[in-house]
Amino acid sequence: MGFLRLKMPPKFQLVALLAFAIVMIFLENQIQKLEESRGKLERAIARHEVREIEQRHIQEGAKEALVKEDDLVVIYNRVPKTASTSFTNIAYDLCNKNHYHVLHINTTKNNPVMSLQDQVSFVSLVHVHYYHAGRIQIFGVKKKPVYINVIRDPIERLVSYYYFLRFGDDYRPGLRRRKQGDKKTFDDCVAAGGSDCAPEKLWLQIPFFCGHYFECWSIGSKWALEQAKYNLVNEYMLVGVTEELEDFVMMLEAALPRFFKGATELYRTGKKSHLRKTSEKKPPTKESIARLQQSDIWKMENEFYEFALEQFQYVRAHAVREKDGELYLLAQNFIYEKIYPKTT
Repeated sequence: MGFLRLKMPPKFQLVALLAFAIVMIFLENQIQKLEESRGKLERAIARHEVREIEQRHIQEGAKEALVKEDDLVVIYNRVPKTASTSFTNIAYDLCNKNHYHVLHINTTKNNPVMSLQDQVSFVSLVHVHYYHAGRIQIFGVKKKPVYINVIRDPIERLVSYYYFLRFGDDYRPGLRRRKQGDKKTFDDCVAAGGSDCAPEKLWLQIPFFCGHYFECWSIGSKWALEQAKYNLVNEYMLVGVTEELEDFVMMLEAALPRFFKGATELYRTGKKSHLRKTSEKKPPTKESIARLQQSDIWKMENEFYEFALEQFQYVRAHAVREKDGELYLLAQNFIYEKIYPKTT
């Protein structure tokens, strides 16, 4: 038996090969598009499932969620002369609108260290300095509070406090201050080696973040500096700086709308952004600044301030952008791609 064998001319063979290649490329593109469509469909289904879960949680656990949210305590252990009055008055203005309570504690003679019995009495709601998580558990608090704070350039803070003690501010101008009547400028004090402008007076922001350890108030303690850094990064949700207070307020509103919804607008109106200004404050000379900067105490406090500033700017870079002179929060940049087990 013989076989018939068809022989195609070379030109037709080339055309057939090209046609086959085109068909294969087309099929591969279609397969790739199908894979992309499948991925988009899976993500869409996942988003739909997330919305269903969120809606179910809202419907089934609204009361429970409200109780948990109301259990949240935000601790602002304010450092003197860091724009703390301006910030706390924003919280006062928002408490009725956002339905929360603000509790302001005044310690005797502004003592920054609480006795053990006072700590036990108030630790469930109030903290003056940072309490580490272990201390909170020892005192019986089940839910850890959220810590926030603001710090300031150490020399700027000291200069502001120096004049505040002598001349007060425009918040309560009639109140007599402890050093009222002393007309010496900050520069005069530095030149005379006075105690109110001594480098030791700079040692404040480090112990505020260090805690209730005895070493925290040991002036010039390197251990206290490192402990303050550790607490700032690991235990505080956000620490801002006076010089960039609007950014701090905006980020708090985004992160904790339960408390700070509307805070940015309040700050931008100008009514609360510069509520308290120290009277008669005169900038120190370069000579006075240079003299303070020679001390190891300033170097440590400034190291802590720079550390806090860099950390704040790092967090801000992932949350805020500036456009045409205005600050804007970045949109959410994650999605729930898949959720298991699948909903029925």
